[in-house]
Amino acid sequence: MPILASFFESVKLPTMPEVAHALIKTLNDENASFIEMRNIIARDPALSAKLLRLANSAQFGLPRGVGTLDEAIAMVGMSKIRSLSLGAYLNDSFPHLPGLDRQTFWKSSMACAGYAQWLADSLNMDGQQAWITGMMLRLGELLIGQANPETLLEIEKIPQLPGLRWERELHLTGFSEGQIIAELARRWNFPMKIVQALQRSASPLTEQAFSRLGAILHLAGRLADTPNASPEALETLPQEVLIVLSLDMPWLRNHFPAEDSFVDMEEF
Repeated sequence: MPILASFFESVKLPTMPEVAHALIKTLNDENASFIEMRNIIARDPALSAKLLRLANSAQFGLPRGVGTLDEAIAMVGMSKIRSLSLGAYLNDSFPHLPGLDRQTFWKSSMACAGYAQWLADSLNMDGQQAWITGMMLRLGELLIGQANPETLLEIEKIPQLPGLRWERELHLTGFSEGQIIAELARRWNFPMKIVQALQRSASPLTEQAFSRLGAILHLAGRLADTPNASPEALETLPQEVLIVLSLDMPWLRNHFPAEDSFVDMEEF
């Protein structure tokens, strides 16, 4: 994509530490072991301490406290620990930008991650893969803001209706935040399934190759952009996307998650 390539020439790309890249490699390795994961995370004492603190928080409601990284991984789950670790690194890798409330931004990102996991789980898909992909979706907007702060202000102006940010991004830059962060994810060697989902998140039914995860991101992003979302928000989602995913709407209404049940990376 020549236009996207020229965009990347105009921004300073965030850097990820060696530990983060090692964790990304395990996303492409179905045989990654508990010991391998533990050894990678243990190379970063600050991250290990964060994970222990989170595992002992009320958010996970574990039956007893955990005192070691091994216990945290065993009780929270290897896939979840990896997702949270990558989420922490991504949170730290992108700069603060004027015109964008960082706390609100990351709250929205975590809501998107949470809704994506919930929808994926309902379809017996990989919930943790959906979580990390949902958490990444809005990161392309940060690169837009770095390249052109005035464009960011235009994208973020009120009203902020579900799906409107993507329309503004496409109009003002020629591509969506998902397409931008997909290119960065490709350069960072994230699994192609994640890259393709991000590429197709804004318009999941108009892309040549359909991505179920991309369609889930589309719905999750809209729910995250809905203030104080409740089961009624499901009625505002694009029916054609709901239909192609064969989602069980009565189940979704009865199991709609509270936004405060999602992990808060600001506290992490």
